[in-house]
Amino acid sequence: MTKKKKPMSRSENMSRVKSKNTKPEVYLRKLLWHEGFRYRINYKDLPGSPDIYIPKYKTAIFVNGCFWHMHEGCNLSTIPKTNYDFWKEKLERNVVRDKNNYRELEYMGIKVIVVWGCEIKDMEKNETTKKRILSKLTDSIMEISNTYK
Repeated sequence: MTKKKKPMSRSENMSRVKSKNTKPEVYLRKLLWHEGFRYRINYKDLPGSPDIYIPKYKTAIFVNGCFWHMHEGCNLSTIPKTNYDFWKEKLERNVVRDKNNYRELEYMGIKVIVVWGCEIKDMEKNETTKKRILSKLTDSIMEISNTYK
């Protein structure tokens, strides 16, 4: 007879949530590398440690999860009903921290681009969406280089 596993506590479950090298991040990094962009990952010398930093173009890219960063208008961005006040406060702190980091980066002359998890999911499912978003992203990155020349 095998022992029955006891269910994971909330804390154990949440401790397994990755903050670096998530699937959406890796997917986007591979696309950017294929497009010829060279970058640093989780660059700690900048505010907010951007997921991807492209020094040549002074561009910081954040790959934000819709839940953790409260993506407005996204159905993946809901506040859990249990312990509602705790989650609302926690997620709102994330949003405020993000805005402060973005402001600091822009003050330093670094372009900030946010790519949402739901956009990456759409890119994985649909080739047309992938091309459209990737084109928009590369245009945004290249735009900064024209400004500094």
